[in-house]
Parts: sequence; C-alpha cells; structure tokens
Amino acid sequence: MSKVQVYYGNGRGKTSAALGCAINEACRGGSIIIIEFLKKKDGDAADYLSRLEPEIRIFRFQRSGQDFGDLSEEEQAEESRNMLNGLGFAKKVILTGECSKLVLDEILGLADRGIVSEEDIISLLKLRNDDMDVILTGRVLGDKIREYADEVFHIESQK
Repeated sequence: MSKVQVYYGNGRGKTSAALGCAINEACRGGSIIIIEFLKKKDGDAADYLSRLEPEIRIFRFQRSGQDFGDLSEEEQAEESRNMLNGLGFAKKVILTGECSKLVLDEILGLADRGIVSEEDIISLLKLRNDDMDVILTGRVLGDKIREYADEVFHIESQK
C-alpha cells in the first residue's frame, strides 16, 4: 500500500529528509523521481544529485537563479507558469507509474503562494497507484493536505 509523507516547517532539513528516503528506496532497487518547485538554480547541488542517476532522477522547474519572492511580478508570473508545467509533469509521472517513489520538493509552497490550491495537490495525489509513495515538502502545511497525508513530520529549528 502506498503512502503520502509530508515534511514541512520553517526548519532546515526537509529536502534532506526526503532525499534520505529516496536514497533508501534506491538501495532497495526502487526508482525515484524528484521534482523541485520554487527552488532557485543551484548548479553545485544539481550537478551532485545528477550523479545518482539513473536510480534517482531530478527535475527542476524554476528557471531563475533568484528566490521566487525576490522576483518582479512579471518574473513571478513566468515562474508560476513553469511551476504549473512541473505539476503537469508530476501528473504524467503518476499516471504512467514511472517510479516507485515521487518526491515533490517544495510543492506545498505552490499552495501557500496561491499558484495552485490544496485541492489541486490532493487531486494529483489521488491519481497514484498502490505501488507509488509520494513525499511532499514545504514550509506551510494546509489542513486539507494534512488530513490526506499518511505521515506528517514537522521540521523546526530548536536553536
């Protein structure tokens, strides 16, 4: 039976926790796709993660090298379209059963910023089959997604 895990909060380590789950899945022979949303271009991290292919494949949909919040309205509108393309790609991955674990990194930020609704994310999750686990990350977790998730981990900095 597949499950939906969520790593959220203002602390650091949400993506690292999701990546750890991905590596564990790869060690067991699974295939992983990581789709990053609202992550500025970071050549070093992307280059390093590309070494994990073909077991772990990573796709980034923000094209800018700046944080989303630092972009002009016009640039944010363009990046929002890119994020919607990423959501369309995630739907394709789910419908084709292309992996055993799908990580949707910072997807919760799309709902928090009003780019998509929580219902849009839940509708996407409902498309998955019983063989695919999905991990969601982001800072803010809405009540509807919390209710839908099987496991929720709140990451916060203590000091």
